[in-house]
Amino acid sequence: MDQIQKNYELKFEGTGKEYFGVLIVNWLLTGLTLGIYYPWARAKKLKYLYGVTSLDGNRFSFHGEGKEMFIGMLKFFLVLALFFFVLMLFTWMGIPGLGAVIFYLAFIALLPLLLHGSLRYRLSRTTLRGIRFGYRGDRKQLTIVFIKNLLLTLVTFGIYAAWMQVNLRKYIIDHIRYGEVEGRYKGEGLELFLINLKGMLLSLVTLGIYSFWWQKDIIAYMIDNASFHRGEDSLKMQSTLTGGGLLKLTLVNMLIAIFTLGLGFAWVEIRTLKYITEHIKITGNLDLGQLSQTEEEYKEALGEDALDFFDFDLF
Repeated sequence: MDQIQKNYELKFEGTGKEYFGVLIVNWLLTGLTLGIYYPWARAKKLKYLYGVTSLDGNRFSFHGEGKEMFIGMLKFFLVLALFFFVLMLFTWMGIPGLGAVIFYLAFIALLPLLLHGSLRYRLSRTTLRGIRFGYRGDRKQLTIVFIKNLLLTLVTFGIYAAWMQVNLRKYIIDHIRYGEVEGRYKGEGLELFLINLKGMLLSLVTLGIYSFWWQKDIIAYMIDNASFHRGEDSLKMQSTLTGGGLLKLTLVNMLIAIFTLGLGFAWVEIRTLKYITEHIKITGNLDLGQLSQTEEEYKEALGEDALDFFDFDLF
């Protein structure tokens, strides 16, 4: 007999005024400390954004600390400094080309390590109803998946990029845990490739207008193919975004940014997050109140700040 399905309300209650207050203090302190305050600023930003997001009336919490993220940032810069030292050494030896190749190869190899570290840290420091999230991926395996898919993307001149995106997302989500709940992702590279091909062609024909519908299709594909399971119980997501809605959101956001000379960025980000969360439908039969703590807490934040520098956010 089929179990009764229920709707779970995903809600974002942040306001531009509150968020601007967080950001303006972060910007001032980061500037006054010549960037040293950045990890603390990022921690405060994540605590605010997670704290105003709720699922079924229960708010998420981010417990990461600036000190943890500062240590992670220092380790990243030390590794980066070592890479530059090797580059300069080869340049001094008169073989800068070889030095540049080694530098870029080492940097590419570092990216999956940063991703693994950031996932493990961010999820373990995030809770809902007092239960920690977790990431059980293997660093070596993630590196293999990343490098293999990147090489295939390069040799196919970018055609394989859709498969790379899907394969990485599948590996990551399949290793996400929340108590006894396991993540699953069922996307296929070919499906995303066809979405991108259609989006690119129609965007060209419509002089870019269709790009909002293309973006809607990409976001919907990522959301619709993710689900979470505990035995026979499950929680599934469905996007209700529309291309017209994204077009209107983008136009208004542009006007806010232009007429406030960029100071309205807080309102732009809040409006975007609110719009996306309001258009995610979640259904299932998982009883979140029956879950127990299963994941360890990690305080090693290597990769958390580094990925943000490259404008790569996890969620």
